[in-house]
Amino acid sequence: MSHPRDQQVETSFALLVTSDSRTLETDETGKLATELIEVAGHKVTRRDIKPNKPEEIKQWLKEAIADDTPVIITSGGTGIGGVDVTVDVARSLFDKELPGFGEQFRRLSYDEIGVAGLMSRATAGVAGKKLIFCLPGSRGAMRTALKEIILPGVGHMLWELKRR
Repeated sequence: MSHPRDQQVETSFALLVTSDSRTLETDETGKLATELIEVAGHKVTRRDIKPNKPEEIKQWLKEAIADDTPVIITSGGTGIGGVDVTVDVARSLFDKELPGFGEQFRRLSYDEIGVAGLMSRATAGVAGKKLIFCLPGSRGAMRTALKEIILPGVGHMLWELKRR
């Protein structure tokens, strides 16, 4: 019998990129995320871009939490600048935060890009039995988070949520 941590699932993802300049056509990070998710056997059921405005991000997250998509990823808004509000908005909706995600992501980022990787406030949490991952807006960050943490662990994480 396989251990729950080895759960292989096919699931769906909702993807939000927060940016004041990108469009769906010019958003290379969202395109990469969709490709990596689909190659792993999952689906992206929703992909949008919203400006760095807390009320618009919050409304999108509330809608995503209310629908049938079990995994939500945001890209952008995790830094220390004034426009970086995604993490703060998402945390206000979390039932539980998963600090180990951010810790591991920053460790991997440090190995890849040095001290700049430690300035990310990347985090994850659970809201309404949905997994939410808040990632930086770069392609490298998306690749690292998906390939090293999210995709290998999503089966186990969803299994744990069903136990609630």
